[in-house]
Amino acid sequence: MKELVEFLAKSLVNHPDSVHVTEDFRGETIVYHIQVDPSDVGKVIGRQGRIAKSIRNVVSATAYRQNKHVVVEIS
Repeated sequence: MKELVEFLAKSLVNHPDSVHVTEDFRGETIVYHIQVDPSDVGKVIGRQGRIAKSIRNVVSATAYRQNKHVVVEIS
């Protein structure tokens, strides 16, 4: 699933080499932290957070099929 998050983030930004995704475990929840170049943060978040919400929806749907709970954080 980390690969999915990384693929989605890299496809949105101008500097795909600066995208870093880390995976943390908090109990039964998996937390993915997406770090991008400061100039690309707006592209990953989108207007009124629409792109970020879409990324979260896609990842949550994938996690649901695997019986997991996932949180995506963008910085």
